Amino acid sequence: MNRAQLIMARFDLAEYSLCRRLNRGAGFRPVGALLRIASRLGDGIVWYTLVAALPLLYGRAALRPAIGMAITGIIGLLIYRWLKQALVRERPFIRHPGITLAMPPLDRYSFPSGHTLHAVAFTWQAVAYFPQLGWVLIPLASLIAASRVVLGLHYPSDVLAGGAIGAALALAALNLF
Repeated sequence: MNRAQLIMARFDLAEYSLCRRLNRGAGFRPVGALLRIASRLGDGIVWYTLVAALPLLYGRAALRPAIGMAITGIIGLLIYRWLKQALVRERPFIRHPGITLAMPPLDRYSFPSGHTLHAVAFTWQAVAYFPQLGWVLIPLASLIAASRVVLGLHYPSDVLAGGAIGAALALAALNLF
């Protein structure tokens, strides 16, 4: 085990009890169903649709934001895939038998949450340009982030890190575009 993996293992143990408490929420049918839907939307379809729909809804004024969001999405994908392969943090349901998996993961490793990274990055940018979308996108991004822990797929620190990376990417894109 390398140094980064040892640090992650310490975080795993420190976060286990919170993960387990939050994971119980998936056992309540309406909560579990809502969060599984949010998680599936966060797989990418809602963000691809948003990027494609912005120019249709707002015309030329949305071209630059849509391009910035697309570039941010690609950079975010590269960053989170690299971090997952470098840090190899096992998902909570793999590491802890007390965590119930409520839906299958898209990949093996947990840190950072790519769903949260993209939810924050896309929401931040879209709302910065089109504040009227906030009433839909902010709750959706929040549900996507919460779903990752409640469904047993991520630790809270995975979600926080994904959110922080997403926010940094969004701010960089807003400054560049």
